[in-house]
Amino acid sequence: MTRWQNDDLWALAHAERTALAQDLANLSAEQWQHPTLCGQWNVEQVVAHLSAAASLNQWQWLRSMLGARFRPDVHNQRRLSEHRGKNPKETLDRFRAVVRSTTAPSGHTPAYLGEVVVHAQDIRQPLGLPRTPSIEALTPVAEFFARHDFTVASRTHVAGLRLRADDGPFAAGTGPLVTGSTLALVMGMAGRETYLDQLNGPGVPTLRSRLQGTAA
Repeated sequence: MTRWQNDDLWALAHAERTALAQDLANLSAEQWQHPTLCGQWNVEQVVAHLSAAASLNQWQWLRSMLGARFRPDVHNQRRLSEHRGKNPKETLDRFRAVVRSTTAPSGHTPAYLGEVVVHAQDIRQPLGLPRTPSIEALTPVAEFFARHDFTVASRTHVAGLRLRADDGPFAAGTGPLVTGSTLALVMGMAGRETYLDQLNGPGVPTLRSRLQGTAA
């Protein structure tokens, strides 16, 4: 880490998990089963996935991936099922139990902050829950996504494009411009096509063409 300190990033991740848990507390039974922006997963499944992501250290992750023959979808589904409760209340209780976790499979802390930032919006946007993470949380995620293909092919999505946030300091890349809020840029890099309507600039059609038909 250079500019961003791990302790600060984990504090931001804890704040984002806490905010999501608060948003989830008053969901109806129907809302828990509502589709999200994350592929075929509903709200409860995404929450269980977040609990799993905050519970696996390097060796647990490697053992799980070996068992899944390095098929990420199989690994994710197995761990999701493990952390999903008998009902939404139990699933939420399990998520609350890991809100302050710093467990992760690797030292890529901005990616794990990004995990909760992106998946929280995967839940909130379809449910119409209004909350924007802080610029302090979004900026390190945007910078990491622009430079790395990690859990999502974010760098590939924006290769050859120039990104510039209009509400914060984030800027990266060269080429046709894509501009908008830091949140919309993060979600676009993460492959969430619905956020492209919030972006502007001559590079947007290129980004849209790359995301169309991509599984979240």
